[in-house]
Amino acid sequence: MTKTNSNTLLKSLFALCLLGMFSCGSQDTYDIVILNGTVYDGKGGDPNITDIAIKDSMIVALGEFDKAKADRVIDASGMAVSPGFIDMHTHLDPIMELNSCESHVRQGVTTSLGGPDGNSPYPLKPYMDSLQQKGIGMNVAYLVGHNTVRRNIMGLENRAPTAEELKAMEAEVDSAMKDGAFGISTGLKYLPGAFSEVDEVISLSKVASGYGGIYTSHLREEGLGLFDAVAEAIQISEQADIPVVLTHHKAIGKPMWGKSARTLAMVDSARAKGLDIKMDQYPYAASYTGISVLIPAWARAGGQEAFEKRVADPVLRDSIKNGIVFNILNDRGGSDLDRVQFAKVAWQPELEGKTLKYWCEQNDLEPSVENGADMVIKAQLNGGASCVFHAMAEEDVERIMKHPFTMIGSDGRLVEPGMGHPHPRWYGTFPRVLGRYVREKNTLELTEAIRKMTYLPAQSLNLTDRGQIKEGMKADITIFDPKTVIDKATFEKPHQYSEGIEFVIVNGGVAVDNGEFKDIKSGIVLRKQ
Repeated sequence: MTKTNSNTLLKSLFALCLLGMFSCGSQDTYDIVILNGTVYDGKGGDPNITDIAIKDSMIVALGEFDKAKADRVIDASGMAVSPGFIDMHTHLDPIMELNSCESHVRQGVTTSLGGPDGNSPYPLKPYMDSLQQKGIGMNVAYLVGHNTVRRNIMGLENRAPTAEELKAMEAEVDSAMKDGAFGISTGLKYLPGAFSEVDEVISLSKVASGYGGIYTSHLREEGLGLFDAVAEAIQISEQADIPVVLTHHKAIGKPMWGKSARTLAMVDSARAKGLDIKMDQYPYAASYTGISVLIPAWARAGGQEAFEKRVADPVLRDSIKNGIVFNILNDRGGSDLDRVQFAKVAWQPELEGKTLKYWCEQNDLEPSVENGADMVIKAQLNGGASCVFHAMAEEDVERIMKHPFTMIGSDGRLVEPGMGHPHPRWYGTFPRVLGRYVREKNTLELTEAIRKMTYLPAQSLNLTDRGQIKEGMKADITIFDPKTVIDKATFEKPHQYSEGIEFVIVNGGVAVDNGEFKDIKSGIVLRKQ
């Protein structure tokens, strides 16, 4: 044997040693060995019962390891072993205080994408540096928010930017992308994004596209204007040459129930032309946002003080009220004051969990749409409130969920028990898909649900070392009991952790152990390269 061949053989044997597939006279000791689990690769392949060896935060081998030495052995008999779930839409705002990320990790989430709906930290680098230094319970990544950038440069002005202002916004997006943002998000229903024209959004998206970023959008309209809003997102994808995610995709308001069939056809048509259009979705027929979403955007231009002046003018107030009545009847109001449920009310916490109808009756008012509109104005004058809007149809939820390019995103905010009256998705999104829509309703096969939670979002974010279970991937793993996994949080009692998520491993650290949360903060801040 030549020296070259001998060296090649030695290198091959050494590689096999590292993978735990060749004894080499001694046995490796792994950090964790997971035995007897039904392993789902994340890509949609058939599951198989096998063992997983983890060392130094990596999956180093799959095979038979029942006799291997390990610091920790997890018997996953009868359980599903999945890549850690990746949440494509997370409101991470409280993460500096809630850095354990318990409400998300307990759902099986190991990575979350923050900065959605046009709002993000800025500047990004010092924020992410501080977060990494503080320590976090899961991996996080960020988008740069269009609303944030526009507000930085233009405030809440209802006009197009000047050439200099657009250049300044482009510079801020460029800076954020260099800092490691994974793309740009818009909230075109919110201020000040509602004041922007599509050309502005395309210009900023081109900057993100130049760095390989994605575009996610809370569409300009999700009710009567939904079709035009989806068409606008497709136009942005084509003209900015950027992958697009229609975030928390839905058809809201009674006139639009059932219309998701058309929006999905629009997505299919765009994809057939070569555009990369995907969606994310939470598995509930109710949304959550500020009560101001019922107020016409023009009425809030310039901020709270300008709004107060407008409602003090009888003519303008009448126009504002008519706009709110329209939105209650046709949009998030669901044409019923009982469908608007208060969630966070700083100025009257006892309203949390109650409805707009209840508030009218509490004030000795007939619960008419007109009186409801007056109370919406009153709420905004008091500083606003967060609400749950029960204005979607279950048939649309299931139809969107079945689409092969729909990912799962909670649209949830980090939370802990006792913090207001949140949407139950903050606690239950991922277990709800697995329990209600896989096991109980058979809306999805388990392999497909896992693909939507793992590989598909990892692929969308170009996370090449996460989202799959295979050798060489980061050890982000969720182990759950497919027979019992279920969400427990309800609209009436939202502060309840889910059941059936037995183990969650984040970068090789066991963050949920036999159903018990461990505050080990093994997450990292991910930065797009």
